[in-house]
Amino acid sequence: MTRREAPCRVLVAKLGLDGHDRGAKVVAHALRVAGLEVVYTGLRRTPKQVVAMASDEDVDVIGLSILSGAHLALVGEVLDGLRYQGTFDDMPVVVGGTISKVDAAKLRELGVADVFPVRSPLDELAPRVLKVARP
Repeated sequence: MTRREAPCRVLVAKLGLDGHDRGAKVVAHALRVAGLEVVYTGLRRTPKQVVAMASDEDVDVIGLSILSGAHLALVGEVLDGLRYQGTFDDMPVVVGGTISKVDAAKLRELGVADVFPVRSPLDELAPRVLKVARP
């Protein structure tokens, strides 16, 4: 199977000390139902671990789920890790969680491909992730 024929692979990651993962599991399930392959990291991952896992798993998109309010700092560290690794331009990052409109704009300025605030419609997730996924 060539890369284009393979389903889109998404890493769903829970960063930092946020111990609530129900939303991330619901998102992972919704993406799987839509036909995407999902790798779920589990709780309390560091930005360095997420960057390494994305590379190891050869994913097409990194999805970060953050409810702790530390999204600007943690996402910035993931993006810095991708830049250091040389994969920033090839690895789109989307972020979901408790994110204000102001912070969503800041995340986009940092290089995040899309932002999904709490209560984003589940049927919108896969099409939007596929839109930003690397080919």
